[in-house]
Amino acid sequence: MPRIHCPEALAGGQSLALPPGAARHVQVLRLQPGDGLTLFDGRGGEYAATVERMGRSEVQVRVGVHDPVEREAPREVHLAVGMPANERMDWLVEKAAELGAASIQPLLTAHGVLRLAGERAQKKQAHWQAVAVAACEQCGRNRVPPVHAVQPLDAWLAGLGAQPAGRLLLGFSPDAHPLAQAAGTGPVLVLGGPEGGLNAQEEAAARACGFQMVTLGPRVLRAETAPLAALAGLLALAS
Repeated sequence: MPRIHCPEALAGGQSLALPPGAARHVQVLRLQPGDGLTLFDGRGGEYAATVERMGRSEVQVRVGVHDPVEREAPREVHLAVGMPANERMDWLVEKAAELGAASIQPLLTAHGVLRLAGERAQKKQAHWQAVAVAACEQCGRNRVPPVHAVQPLDAWLAGLGAQPAGRLLLGFSPDAHPLAQAAGTGPVLVLGGPEGGLNAQEEAAARACGFQMVTLGPRVLRAETAPLAALAGLLALAS
């Protein structure tokens, strides 16, 4: 049965005109009055629903019973990434949402190829958030991970404060620990660099903010692969 994200708060028994994005999704799927679908609003659980009316641009649905099912990861893992270029950031966001990332923070770094600011950065953020929504619709998650606004690495580090999550920095320093040794328990924040990695000043700034260097093994992973490998490893350790 099709799963569709509706950002408006849902309640069982209501008749609802879907917002434009969700309505377009229903129309693309060519659903007809009487067809069933599943709706989720990101606040937990999901709702059975039925298409009531299909207009030229409006879709009316009847919201049914709420199922409180949760499919979240066993551990809260946040990803902060020096943005890889082209479609690789799209792929990273999609797979991070599927695997269960709690949030995704795109970062501007010294070696990063993708440079975003102003309206272009806002449009990219909105695009990546839509990618995360689509991934949740596909994989069964009922809570959509936020894709935060693009920030320079130094500004982001300065704003972390005393955030309680453990902090892991992906890299190849001689003092880097294997992921399993440094994983700990509880929420964790994973920082990965762009294609060229973080420079020495950026690594030093991250360490000064409490990040511990960890390694994922002897092979050099792509910028979009390393955070996902760390995410998968941390979740496997928590299972």
